[in-house]
Amino acid sequence: MLSMEILLVTFFAGMGAGLGTGFAGLSAAAVISPMLISFLGMEPYMAVGIALSSDVLASAISAYTYGKNKNLDIKNGILMMISVLIFTVVGSYVAKLVPSRTMGNFSVFMTLLLGIKFIVKPVMTTKEKMNETSAKKRAIQSIVCGILIGFICGFIGAGGGMMMLLILTSVLGYELKTAVGTSVFIMAFTAFTGAFSHFMIGGLPPVNIWLLCILFTLLWARIAAKFANKADAITLNRATGIVLVILGISVIGFNILGA
Repeated sequence: MLSMEILLVTFFAGMGAGLGTGFAGLSAAAVISPMLISFLGMEPYMAVGIALSSDVLASAISAYTYGKNKNLDIKNGILMMISVLIFTVVGSYVAKLVPSRTMGNFSVFMTLLLGIKFIVKPVMTTKEKMNETSAKKRAIQSIVCGILIGFICGFIGAGGGMMMLLILTSVLGYELKTAVGTSVFIMAFTAFTGAFSHFMIGGLPPVNIWLLCILFTLLWARIAAKFANKADAITLNRATGIVLVILGISVIGFNILGA
């Protein structure tokens, strides 16, 4: 049965998740999971599965938008994705063995801190500067970083979005739009793998909540990605930072409510 409570919770969860995905490549799990747990009393492992599946189409449409605007590094993205995919399954299995409260706390604080970083110290790397790194060095870095991100993705139920964005901008020296575009490209696949693993282990979720989360996340991710690709570097850094800080504070609030 579709109640007003379910409609409102899934709408705002999808809006927060979609904006986070389109602007910063943030995993929907960082927003959707705590809202479903806090307001609808959903079992954490199932909530993570719904969030990851909501990530799939939202990340794909965002990646398409960034790619169309030439803000996507497919070659190195694929290298990172392969190592991420393998370790996502490992992380997802380990997550089933850990207390639910452990899952998600890390991603919430990472989201908040990353948001503050973008406001205080914007990523101003240009594509010209980004291309100075040798192809071999970037390929090796992509694989090593992918292993770390993949495990985190499966373990905390996130597409590893905030970790990917941090690593792509800080370690690999990507320009912000290209970092987000590459992040959402990878996340479409990691989120699919994570969602599939969660549903295989924990079973399928309630269909109405599942479909509404997917729909609303997709809608807002599309809106955010279109805006992000038209914005200049400073505006995008500030917008991304503000979205991440608001989402981080909101999710901490949801966790307190659900405690």
